[in-house]
Amino acid sequence: MRLKTLLTTIAVGAVSVAMAGSVAAQEYTFKLHHMLPATSPAQKSMLEPWAAQVEENSGGRVKIEMFPAMTLGGTPPELVQQARDGVVDIIWTVNGYTPGQFPRTEVFELPGVYLNDISAANKAMYDMFDEYLADDYKGLEVMWLHVHAGQAIMSVDTEIRSPEDMSGLKIRIPSRTGGWVIEALGAAPIAMPVPEVPAALSKKVVDATFLPWEIIPVIKAQDQIQYFIEGANETRFGTTTFQVSMNQGKWDSLPDDIKAAFKDASGREWWDEVGNVWRAGDDFGIKMAEDSGREHIMLSEEETNAFITALEPVQDRWIEEVTAKGMDGAALVEMAKETIAENTDK
Repeated sequence: MRLKTLLTTIAVGAVSVAMAGSVAAQEYTFKLHHMLPATSPAQKSMLEPWAAQVEENSGGRVKIEMFPAMTLGGTPPELVQQARDGVVDIIWTVNGYTPGQFPRTEVFELPGVYLNDISAANKAMYDMFDEYLADDYKGLEVMWLHVHAGQAIMSVDTEIRSPEDMSGLKIRIPSRTGGWVIEALGAAPIAMPVPEVPAALSKKVVDATFLPWEIIPVIKAQDQIQYFIEGANETRFGTTTFQVSMNQGKWDSLPDDIKAAFKDASGREWWDEVGNVWRAGDDFGIKMAEDSGREHIMLSEEETNAFITALEPVQDRWIEEVTAKGMDGAALVEMAKETIAENTDK
């Protein structure tokens, strides 16, 4: 018994020493703040694997702590400023929650620029970042940008197959470009972050919402939505851009090897993989809706083209607005389209 007790004591002591060594090795701790629950696909399938890779790259010197669902305080539209002010170290957020702050990156949200290829859009943003997009992110060090699968229509009880079917409806949107989409379709846009959507649907504050399918299990959309509608070949009506960024001062204070741990985990291959993560989440979400007996409508080519035609003025509106601010909007649209096409099926 004494020998067994001695061996147990030695084993426990060894584990304690190992754990102490691990904690001591974590020289750099970062707080990552975002708006969705800890159980969301965004955290489980994207943020956590990325953080684990950074930690591994650093040899255990880095620890990234997750703070989901705005647990550090504030509201989703405040996340960008929290990062810029250094209140938190790293954020994951929707660019459109702070309208007008990321005008160049908005080009990837436009219907007709983004159609249905998440990875191609992500890689296009990577390829264009240094020359075309970086000026949007002063005060931030971008780890990566991404889009989701695109704006599909979740309608509470109205079957929508044409732009005319949307006339007069109140529709939730995530960004100002999404608002322009809804206005072009004759509906009334209502802006709100994702966490507010379930209550808005249940109280009929909105008749429908523009979102990708991956959010279905997160907000339990299958409990409130009857019709899930997208274009032919998974065509969507624009998309939303997101960022994972670090406070610039925090980044500048890091030694080169720790910076490399982050950058090596955030390279072009990762931007591509994030596209695969969101596509898988989208497929899972719509299957959940179908399994719940809800109607998944994929529009015909003719019906889809009617929406695309109705949305052409959105690009023109965006070009006119950013050009007035000194940017070449038309050139950005063409470059984004070309770069997405170059990355399609690669």
